[in-house]
Amino acid sequence: MDRETDVQMMRRALQLAACGYGAVSPNPMVGAVITDAQGRILGEGYHRQWGGPHAEVNAVRSAERATGGRQALRGAVIYVTLEPCSHYGKTPPCAALLRECGFRRVVVACPDPFREVSGRGIAMLREAGIEVETGLLRRESEALNRRFVYAHTHGRPYVLLKLARTADNRMAGPAGEPIAISSPLTRVLMHRERAGADAIMAGAGAIAADNPELTCRLWPSRRLRPVALDRSGRIPRDARIMANPETIVLRGRMELPELLDTLYADYGVTSLMVEGGATLAGAFVREGLWQEARVETAPFSAPGGKSWRELPEGIEIPEERADGRVIRRCFAPETVRQFPGVALRGTEP
Repeated sequence: MDRETDVQMMRRALQLAACGYGAVSPNPMVGAVITDAQGRILGEGYHRQWGGPHAEVNAVRSAERATGGRQALRGAVIYVTLEPCSHYGKTPPCAALLRECGFRRVVVACPDPFREVSGRGIAMLREAGIEVETGLLRRESEALNRRFVYAHTHGRPYVLLKLARTADNRMAGPAGEPIAISSPLTRVLMHRERAGADAIMAGAGAIAADNPELTCRLWPSRRLRPVALDRSGRIPRDARIMANPETIVLRGRMELPELLDTLYADYGVTSLMVEGGATLAGAFVREGLWQEARVETAPFSAPGGKSWRELPEGIEIPEERADGRVIRRCFAPETVRQFPGVALRGTEP
């Protein structure tokens, strides 16, 4: 099969993988495409929901429906955006399924950094005599699943800062009162952003002032756990966030690195959105504990209001405009070094 076909099929698998956005975390988004020896598509699928069948299983079932059974898969090729799993978790190992189906060739975009897989799936396939190729569109695949890859590589959540300001760089009124910066449309876009995270954090000051819910009510999401950082017991008991049984409350003088380690190790959080105002966001910026920032700028000014003093500096990608607002995405230099594909078009779900 020619290289052009390989690339085309893997791009299709990446498109399918992105369809799982907001529904599979903390699992990765994965897509799969099955072709015959001539490059004709027999079936395709993606990981649709956490705990459900993986992309390879859905692709095999799709091919079985299209061809009338599993016989057509013997000698076929499957393109997968992430290494097939090799362990029993919520579902049986996908590497074993591919072996049983008799695939001739498996093309994998990138290995799985999760310690329960991490090369074992590829080894299982090769031991069965299956030709395995890795690395095709790896940058794009890792960029799509950067939250998952970062968390299991570093042992702490991928941190996304959510920042909003006026045209003159104000984030609150003169007395610290909230300013309505987002429009109804950009609020929906913000909730779409929330859907990709496992947890969303606010500090005690922001919770006391704004009384946020920290939910994802404007966009479908499998899970989004509020995180309340309450170092001095300032959060009111009747705060709306405290009524949510999923809320994680972190008390005491825990430093930010320890806080992130705790969220990953004790709560399984792989991606964290920080939405708690200038003080909290500034702390993450100063300590270099952020990977990505989303900055929304409104088309009006707020003279005399409180300004952002510590905006993150990094590598920006092209701006998005909605309702007169400018939304820019900024990546920390270290993030771009680990995930160079973030600057490529088509790596966002």
